[in-house]
Amino acid sequence: MTFRKKGTKNPPVLSQEFILQNHADLVACVGMFFVLGLMFEGTAEVSIVFITLQHGVTFPAEEAEERATAPKFLYHYGAKDLATVFFYMLVAIIIHATIQEYVLDRINRRMQFPKPKQSKFNESGQFSVFFLVSCIWGTFILLSENCLSDLSLLWRAHPNNMMTFQMKFFYISQLAYWFHAFPELYFQRIKPQDLSQQVVYVGLHLFHIAGAYLLYLNHLGLLLLMMHYFVEFLSHFCDLFYFSDEKYQKEFSLWAIVFILGRLVTLIVSVITVGFHLAGGQNGNSDGTTEDVNVLAAKIAVLSSSCTIQAYITWNLFNVQLQRWMEEDAPLQAPSVKKKRTKGRFSRKGTENGVATSNRVDSPHMRKEKSS
Repeated sequence: MTFRKKGTKNPPVLSQEFILQNHADLVACVGMFFVLGLMFEGTAEVSIVFITLQHGVTFPAEEAEERATAPKFLYHYGAKDLATVFFYMLVAIIIHATIQEYVLDRINRRMQFPKPKQSKFNESGQFSVFFLVSCIWGTFILLSENCLSDLSLLWRAHPNNMMTFQMKFFYISQLAYWFHAFPELYFQRIKPQDLSQQVVYVGLHLFHIAGAYLLYLNHLGLLLLMMHYFVEFLSHFCDLFYFSDEKYQKEFSLWAIVFILGRLVTLIVSVITVGFHLAGGQNGNSDGTTEDVNVLAAKIAVLSSSCTIQAYITWNLFNVQLQRWMEEDAPLQAPSVKKKRTKGRFSRKGTENGVATSNRVDSPHMRKEKSS
């Protein structure tokens, strides 16, 4: 099974070009080792740590019956989650390569984009698929756990600081996807001038997703993440149309309004939830694992980080919009500059009765006629 089409000349084995062309195949082989490990008794316990969710707790049946909405099997986080994140990071790399090979590359060949637009189109295509799937998945979790009908779940942790299976698996998948973005920077040959911006963008998502996961602010983090992902999906979806035809600039301007409104709503929800409800917690414990996460440092970190990422993303929007305006004005300024230069050459001459005359010093022949 191959994801990259090979050229007529095969690169040397284990060379840089070989790894870049066949990275999906290599990663798939690594993932198969963990799957095959389930078939043998000696390695099954190790493989289970990578493939299935860990740190589960089983509640008694009578206790689960008293809480009709609580499942019998809940989870908390732990060190073994790193192994699970690593395995699903490999899965994310394989899915990324599959979408690139069988969807985006075919569109690129059909549309015949120039090379600078190809990388931007691939980035927007990958993010559009991820944000769309995450929005649908996250909305289903919010509805199934009654987060929209009971808003107190946004600032109240689950009893015993536990998570449901679908909630934990969602956060594990999110962490795996954003961790997979780091090796993809190498596989996709990102330019050095764009590397720092991509690292900051990925790092901010990892920081906030991991913060909500570790502080048991799962429902609040999920709601904010869905609003953020929905706006980002509109952003990259509009970019796909913009790259295919630049006449869709009006749609980009319409998305900019939605973008700013989305950032504003996200900021308001963060301030109301963190600033009022967590600050008004009844328990004054300094323990970071209390039910309401009522720790001053945690409150300040959550609120400030939420404000920081909203400001950073909005600043990026202004930069992208300004860059596109400059790209659109460049073709319009070129003819005017040329016309101005042409006009400047004729400005050296004066006009007399509508006829151009020279303003330079008279030639010897003209001086001779004047003297006569």
